[in-house]
Amino acid sequence: MSQDNRVRIFDTTLRDGEQSPGATMTHAEKLEIAELLDEMGVDIIEAGFPIASEGDFRAVSEIARQAKNATICGLARANFKDIDRCWEAVRHARSPRIHTFIGTSPLHRAIPNLDQDQMAERIHDTVTHARNLCGNVQWSPMDATRTEWDYLKRVVEIAIKAGATTINIPDTVGYTAPNESAELIRRLIAEVPGADEVIFATHCHNDLGMATANSLAAVEGGARQIECTINGLGERAGNTALEEVVMALKVRHDIMPFTTGIDTTKIMNISRRVATVSGFAVQFNKAIVGKNAFAHESGIHQDGMLKNAETFEIMRPADVGLGETSLVMGKHSGRAALRAKLKDLGFDLADNQLNDVFVRFKDLADRKKEVYDEDLVALVRQNEGAEDSVRLVSLRVVCGTGGPAEAEMVLEVDGAEKSGTARGDGPVDSAFNAIKALYPHDVRLPLYQVHAVTEGTDAQATVTVRLEEDGRIATGMSADTDTVVASTKAYINALNRLIVRRQKTAPGADVKEISYRDVGE
Repeated sequence: MSQDNRVRIFDTTLRDGEQSPGATMTHAEKLEIAELLDEMGVDIIEAGFPIASEGDFRAVSEIARQAKNATICGLARANFKDIDRCWEAVRHARSPRIHTFIGTSPLHRAIPNLDQDQMAERIHDTVTHARNLCGNVQWSPMDATRTEWDYLKRVVEIAIKAGATTINIPDTVGYTAPNESAELIRRLIAEVPGADEVIFATHCHNDLGMATANSLAAVEGGARQIECTINGLGERAGNTALEEVVMALKVRHDIMPFTTGIDTTKIMNISRRVATVSGFAVQFNKAIVGKNAFAHESGIHQDGMLKNAETFEIMRPADVGLGETSLVMGKHSGRAALRAKLKDLGFDLADNQLNDVFVRFKDLADRKKEVYDEDLVALVRQNEGAEDSVRLVSLRVVCGTGGPAEAEMVLEVDGAEKSGTARGDGPVDSAFNAIKALYPHDVRLPLYQVHAVTEGTDAQATVTVRLEEDGRIATGMSADTDTVVASTKAYINALNRLIVRRQKTAPGADVKEISYRDVGE
């Protein structure tokens, strides 16, 4: 079964990707990302970890009910309670899957204090239990690449005999290298009884920057499922990036004769959306989806591009859903033109949403000479994602070389307006201090990041702010031609997300939280 040339794409943005500190998504955002993944042609969507919380369970359940094409998978640790909860969440999917795992390396066996025989027995019992509930069961030996070879073979054979239909081999800490990755899969298929009857999968982390290379090597070795995330989102240095492996297989089909079911023209849209809802901006030089991925500044490169684009581009921008031109809109553009352009960019807005964006577009067009695609995307996204307990009404900042900056601010807090003034070391600091004065809170600011959406002094600034409070982390993002305004809105966006998380974890709230440190791969 592992030797056909069709590679299944297993996306875990909503599970492993969301484990990135600060990347927690709202219920509506999870449903939206799942729909985009489904439309793009992802084969399996790992929608979450149902036992983690009531919110995760509801999200996985609803995604399972709404998915039109993809298999919907939930994660479960190696115990009956987790597996039962997972099945309850995914059972209504057109094609459900249970994914259960346990750490098999010596370091991970020490955590539950199980010897090899005890762990082998647990693997047999839990995979059998999962298979009795669902005909599609995936099993993972967490930290497989640091597991003793003889023991790895033993437990893989046990999982296959117990009914697992997919065997995933995780490089949990990004430890392996391409030649090892290929050889590990190759030997498992060759030496484990029954291996030719299941799909082997690869799940690579990017700690040494080799996740994409390791995943592609595993495919060469016989794996026919790649586990990945949009933009490479994930814990620590992240996971294998979906867009990288998919485009590598497409562009280098001559030496890697494998196919996927991904509509690559939808990559850029979902990349932008995941960046927005996660608060993790894509680095400019990121392969495939970075701002500079199709930009050319060198004179030699520009000359070559003008004569023949293939001289310096191995794929077309249109292949990943990027428009050939970016300057299209101005202050004289109307609603119909805006709707058409936004549809080209992947946004099909309802009338009330379009009206809201149109007002902000006209305001931006009056302040900017040129409005680019990236500006429009920022306009659509800047006010999404949080239930607004706190809202910015007005802001005025005085700053300069003569002394500390001062911010005069009006906030709407739970429907009531509050105004005040605060000073700080610069305009942004004074604005943040004003927010704290009007809505008292004690948080840490581990990340404040600014980058320009487009070129020029009138460019919109996109600001990312990450806040931390008692172990809860929330990320906010906003854009404006005024960097201080964008910073303030981003802070408030993160604060609103933090308020929601605080409410969900308050005593008596209908939420059962599980530390993601208990979650593997």
